[in-house]
Amino acid sequence: MDTIWAELRAEGDGPKYLNLSRALRDGVREGRFAEGMQAPTVRDLAWALKVTPGTVARAYQILTQEGILEATVGRGTFVAARKARLGPTQPLFSELDPGLTQGRVDLRSPQLPEVGQTAALAAALQRLSGAVGVDWLRYTNQRAEADLRAEVCHWMAGRELGPYGADDVMLTHGGQNAVNLILACCLRGDRPVVLTEDLSFPGFRYAARLARAEVVGLEMDDEGILPAALDAACRRHGPQVLCLTPDTQNPTTARMGGARRVEIIEIARRYDLQIIEDDCYAPAFPDLPALRALAPERVWFVGSVSKTVTAALRFGYVICPQGMGEAGRLTAQHGFFALSQPVHALMLDLFRSGAAEDIRQKAQRELSDRLQLVVHQLGGFDLSWQPGMPFAWLRLPQGWRASTFTRMAEDAGVLVRPSDQFAMVHGRAPNAVRLAVVGDIPRGQLEQEVTALATMVPRPPSDMAV
Repeated sequence: MDTIWAELRAEGDGPKYLNLSRALRDGVREGRFAEGMQAPTVRDLAWALKVTPGTVARAYQILTQEGILEATVGRGTFVAARKARLGPTQPLFSELDPGLTQGRVDLRSPQLPEVGQTAALAAALQRLSGAVGVDWLRYTNQRAEADLRAEVCHWMAGRELGPYGADDVMLTHGGQNAVNLILACCLRGDRPVVLTEDLSFPGFRYAARLARAEVVGLEMDDEGILPAALDAACRRHGPQVLCLTPDTQNPTTARMGGARRVEIIEIARRYDLQIIEDDCYAPAFPDLPALRALAPERVWFVGSVSKTVTAALRFGYVICPQGMGEAGRLTAQHGFFALSQPVHALMLDLFRSGAAEDIRQKAQRELSDRLQLVVHQLGGFDLSWQPGMPFAWLRLPQGWRASTFTRMAEDAGVLVRPSDQFAMVHGRAPNAVRLAVVGDIPRGQLEQEVTALATMVPRPPSDMAV
């Protein structure tokens, strides 16, 4: 290791990881660490500086979020820029490598099947065309959304969410926008901390970075985050928000049991932690109460119609903690006043006409049937899935790396999502891939491509014919 790295210091007032990140930042700006230079591994630098690996990992994470360092899976960490970049430093999850899709079947992200959405939208637009008036020329406002908020309550009537009403609902431009708004409402201070699962939906990390928050991943098992890991993180970091997907964890499909939910809520209350409960992927009729039902005073329940009706309208909603509905709506008002009039009118029509519910049921049936195709072909391997959910988690046999499997699947014409795209910076990335169930290709083609993957799985590179 170059001696200039060993000259870094983590001493000073405040946490060591912040002092080290400051020293690293200054070294890059002063030119001591040139752009493109490879940084030492976490363990090597920790050994040289006589600090814990966690201190170095957190310092690297901060500078990676700022765009000063760049972490590349399988290669290491490198100096990327001499000063922090303004704005986000990563593309949106759904926009990664769009050129890869040409000539390939894309199983990276779930896609809804066409089960009547286009006809329902066309009919709704026809009905609305005669109702356009001068009110469509004015700025929208939160008060005018009361009728749509009431429809959201009807839409969620089958869920056990605890006490709530239309006054507890905030309407948003999709689930990702909802997470951004909640963090804007809850986070305070110069460097707040957000907790999430060690493997998690990248949108949580994107939202936290926009809010200038540090993200800390929590160790998981087959029920989601471990209570002991949550308690330790709360004592060490003083976090303000915890992001969870308890019903169908993305990407692992893990489901949090009832006892585990109670443990998590007890810890959240002990440390006064706000919880974002992501319900974008959830069973149609879950048999366990949502976290919000267990702690309605601190859980922000996030949902959208993107995974059930249509992603194009960008319509989402938050059932806020009791007494926080007005604060949530004021946060939305400061961001975009209120939903656009066309989106408001379309969603109101789809709910009231029953078209949204009809589409939801048909889409879930079709995706369930397609998931069975995936399970039939890959169920003999280490595959995790939940009935009705539009993705599965495939743990690869010994001899595979997720990156190698992804590349070879791409060569075979199939795009899948490797585990490292869900992992934290310097976090755990098991040899596994997520397979999305897509509804925008014929069933036969989906079965054909999954069969090709099933042929690859038991043949890691060392065993493949030359």
